[in-house]
This record gives sequence, C-alpha cells and structure tokens, in this order.
Amino acid sequence: VQLVESGGGLVQPGGSLRLSCAASGSIFSIHAMKWYRQPPGKQRELVAGITSSGRTNYADSVKGRFTISRDNAKNMVYLQMNSLKPEDTAVYYCKVLARDYETPLSDYWGQGTQVTVSS
Repeated sequence: VQLVESGGGLVQPGGSLRLSCAASGSIFSIHAMKWYRQPPGKQRELVAGITSSGRTNYADSVKGRFTISRDNAKNMVYLQMNSLKPEDTAVYYCKVLARDYETPLSDYWGQGTQVTVSS
C-alpha cells in the first residue's frame, strides 16, 4: 500500500487548506485513516482520525477548526483545515491501517506534506 499526500503549502493566519491522501496498490481493505503532524523540533502528534464507518476523533488543539473525511470508493482521506494558526505549522502525514493481498493488516505512512502558516 502506497500513500501520497498533497495540498500543503504556505497560508496566512486565518486561512484554509485542504490536505488529501491517496492510497494505492493491491488494497484488500482499509480500516482507520489518520492524520498526524510534526512541528519543527517537536514529536509527531495525532491530529485526527476516522474509522471505516465514519466515526471521527480530533486533537483538542484542532477541534472545531479541522474536519477529517474519507472517500472509501477512491481510497482517499482528507483534512479540511480552517482558521489556521502559526502553531499549525508542521509536516502533515497520513497513516492508514490496511491490508493488501500479500501483507497482513499493517500501518502505512505517507511521505508528508509541509504546511506553513505565516504572514
């Protein structure tokens, strides 16, 4: 299973970005899909997650501003980020729990996309 994120960039405080993560390969099933981020000089942290049935959870720091969603038909997960703050600056990674036709249930990570919030 390969993951490719897109949609990062430079945005002013208060602005919005939408991140996308596309899963590809010989996918048998995708379970939980999550977004993590790693701010400069800090540890990676969970931002939001969504189960295969659509149940979501968010870090307290992004509740009410970020929305995670998924398109099961396209094997994609999205992160809509509104009211962005400088402290949201980080490399954002998607992670999925998935099975392909050759590998047992495993976690897969994307390569990351940079989000910079600055005026």
